Amino acid sequence: MNEFKKYLSACKHLIAITGAGISAESGIPTFRGEGGIWKKWSAQELATPQGFKRSPKLVWQFYHYRRELVNKKFPNQAHLALASKEKEFHANNRKFTIITQNIDELHHKAGSKNVIELHGSLYKVKCTICKDITANYDSPICEVLKANENFDQDIDEQLLPRCQKSVNNILCNGLLRPYVVWFGENLDTNILNKAYNEVDTCDLCLLIGTSSQVYPAAMFAPRILERGVPVAEFNLDSPTLNEYVHFNKNKTNETKFFFFEGSAGKTLPELLS
Repeated sequence: MNEFKKYLSACKHLIAITGAGISAESGIPTFRGEGGIWKKWSAQELATPQGFKRSPKLVWQFYHYRRELVNKKFPNQAHLALASKEKEFHANNRKFTIITQNIDELHHKAGSKNVIELHGSLYKVKCTICKDITANYDSPICEVLKANENFDQDIDEQLLPRCQKSVNNILCNGLLRPYVVWFGENLDTNILNKAYNEVDTCDLCLLIGTSSQVYPAAMFAPRILERGVPVAEFNLDSPTLNEYVHFNKNKTNETKFFFFEGSAGKTLPELLS
């Protein structure tokens, strides 16, 4: 801990890469762990362009369920510790950026400002016609979904969320989709480039609550280690970077890899204080 804090004190450009584990401490189930009726369908059936084309009603019911679930959740001590550290860094002309794979916006709720959302947000929508992207915090996002919380599929598609953008006084009215990256879709190039810029210029990285199995984010920490920059991993179980460190000893001998086991809500506040 003391050695890690020496690096933190000297750090000028800190990044945190966060995954589902940090949100799980706020009571948000991981995508593959959705309970109840949603166990009838696999993620690949619901979170794909093909699934949305096949049944936008079913996919919107699923995302309505997820939005309403997240509405009731709050940032935990790990989110708050990161937001506090960002504020401290900003006050001292140091840079701190969060790169998250999560779509729940809990980092924003905690007060973090400099957040790169790799996979989009539950609270943004994209028009399938004009491609306009807007924030949407309505609860429910439309009345027909609230009225169908038993998840029957008998919904008029015209009553699903629709684009309100007007051009020359003509309403688009295109079908909206959740602004999230689905299976089979590529990450937004501009967002990915911003993330790589942070990865390639930081001088300390925190890896928090991620399985390091989803690409390209899975290669961010190894890429940082290859530059000789310290990485500190926070996870409940064994380090996800163990295998990488083991097979790249020659590359990683010149840098430092820290692992802090346990709840990030308990370890992060102490280590970042």
